[in-house]
Amino acid sequence: MSANSRRLLSQVRKPTFRAALARTADGTPVGIAYGYPLSAGTGWWDRLTAPASTELRREDGTRTFGLIELAVRAPWRRRGVARRLHEAVLVGAVEERVLLNARPDVEAAQAAYRSWGYRKVGEAHPWAGAALHDVMVLALHERS
Repeated sequence: MSANSRRLLSQVRKPTFRAALARTADGTPVGIAYGYPLSAGTGWWDRLTAPASTELRREDGTRTFGLIELAVRAPWRRRGVARRLHEAVLVGAVEERVLLNARPDVEAAQAAYRSWGYRKVGEAHPWAGAALHDVMVLALHERS
């Protein structure tokens, strides 16, 4: 089993894991979005190239939804599939915000994220050997 397969298997087993799948009428997969709330001990913030403020880094297991993957197959891009997947995986979200890593050189994704309200809060190498990614946050709502 590959490292990617092991990582996905561990993520799917989290009780707070959420996912959305887009497919055609005949069942052909078109896109996927998935993630989970970040735990208090998450290492996500440790990968930033410049330290983040204590307030930005603060996690409690329910504050931030980490959007691990949002992908749409090329023939179905620019049709609103990504936005609908994004909305579907966040249905009923109680988290204050969503966090994701995005490649700065993928202009269509960057434009989509900005149009949805994401803002860049830093840069990171999300895993060993990864290209530099923009770390982006979307405010959902304030919790009382």
